[in-house]
Formats: sequence, structure tokens, C-alpha cells
Amino acid sequence: MPSLKALRGRINSVKSTRKITQAMKMVAAAKLRRAQTQAEQARPYAERMARMLASLGASVAGSPDAPRMLVGTGADKVHLLVVVTADRGLAGPFNTNVGRFARNRIRALEAEGKTVKVLSVGRKGATFLKREFPRHIVGEISFMGKKRIGFEDAAMIAERITDMLEAGEFDVCTLLYNRFQSVITQVPTDQRLIPAPLPEASEAASDQQALYEYEPAEEEILATLLPRNLAIQVYRALLENNAGFYGSQMNAMDNATRNAGEMINKLTLNYNRTRQANITKELIEIISGAEAV
Repeated sequence: MPSLKALRGRINSVKSTRKITQAMKMVAAAKLRRAQTQAEQARPYAERMARMLASLGASVAGSPDAPRMLVGTGADKVHLLVVVTADRGLAGPFNTNVGRFARNRIRALEAEGKTVKVLSVGRKGATFLKREFPRHIVGEISFMGKKRIGFEDAAMIAERITDMLEAGEFDVCTLLYNRFQSVITQVPTDQRLIPAPLPEASEAASDQQALYEYEPAEEEILATLLPRNLAIQVYRALLENNAGFYGSQMNAMDNATRNAGEMINKLTLNYNRTRQANITKELIEIISGAEAV
């Protein structure tokens, strides 16, 4: 049976831990509001941009001068996976879920005979994937210590992807991230970036009913908008990932606070029982000594 001093030490330790988890929950809740607003505001613009470029690109996809960012290299051998996770932990299964999602995708592609490269955005993703796929990781990007993620960060990642495409380092690029759905739900999502997704045949037929004239030509418009769209899609993923992280962390810290409270109650009950047992033992010894005299 542990001593009273040891029990008091454990109770004080758990109380200190509960204060920390409560503080982290409140901080995550405060940051979640802003992150959720940013993610929700970015969705319509990013989705509309992707649809517009897909419709515009459908008319030039068959041209020999079509941008590589639109049609890719024409091959399907080397796949680049841009895996977006958080730089910090203490967020429940948030980072693990997207890590497993990426791991399953890597295994599926390798089973098809593809070569897979990984560009990790966030320290936790790199740490997770290095255990099994250390040779697949071609780059690591971290925003540790940065208070707020801006569009310039997404533009830097998009530029890195563009440089790799121009160097012929991959044929297909896919973005993997956690899409924010609610405080308790973040959905691992994949989004193909290169080649850009084109509309289905039925959608393309309906779009052809309306005739548009572009000034300047479609190729010039795409040359300007495709790099920007790449940065926008990456920026959206970063915002979704950021909101999902704070939601998952708030939920995890709430559960940790409740568990700490339950542990404090159990330890306090055990402390009171041990203290009462010691008092009873001392009283019996006193009474036994008095009767012996």
C-alpha cells in the first residue's frame, strides 16, 4: 500500500497536469474559431478556381502546347505525395490518421509498380513516415515557431512542386491532408494537383453549349492562373489542416482534463482510506497498550 506522502504527491502531480490540459483546451478553442473561419472562407474560392480552370483546360488539354501543370508529363510512373500534417502533437489521432492514410496510399501505388516520392509538410508527418519509408521522403517543410500560416507559405510549397515538375522529378502530384468537418471529425482527403483534374464528359458537353471568347488566348490565361491555382489549393489544405488540428487538440485536451479529474477522485478516495486505516491502527495499538497495563 503506498504511503500518504506518495499519494499526496501523485494527487498534486495530477492536479498540475489538469491545469495544463485545461489551459491548452482554452487556447485551442480560442485559436479554433479563427482557423475555422479562415478554412470555411477559403473553400468557395478554391473550389470555384479549380472548376473554372478545369473547364478552361478541357479545351486545350489535347494541344501539344498545353502547360505541363495542366496535362502532366504524359506518364504515370512517378507519383509525388504532398503529405500535410501538424508540427506539434497532443491532438489525439489527428496526425496519425493522415499518416496512415498516406502509408496506405504509398503501399497501393507501389503494389501497382509505381515509384513514390513524399514531400512532407509538418514535422509529425515526416516522423511517422520515416519509420517505414525513409527513402521515399524527398523534402521536409516545417512551420514550427510560426504564429500564423499565410499565403506566402503556400506559394513557397507550390514553387517547390513546380520546380520538381520542371526538373522531371515526378509525373503525378497528389495532396493529402485532413479536411476539417467538425470539432470532432477531420476527414483524411486526397486531391490531385498535377495533372489538373478535367471535367467529366457529361459536364464538358454541357459546358460546350455556351461559347466563350477569351482574351488573351486560353494558353496564356492558363500559364498565369495554373501556378496561382496550385498555391491556392495548397493554401486551402494548410487552412483545413490548421483548423482540424485545433479542433482535435481541443477535444483531446477536454478528454485529458476529464480523465485527470476522475484520477484525482480515485486517488483522493484511496488517500482517505489509507489515512483512516493508519488512524485505526494507531488507536488499536494505544488501546492494546492501555489494556496491557
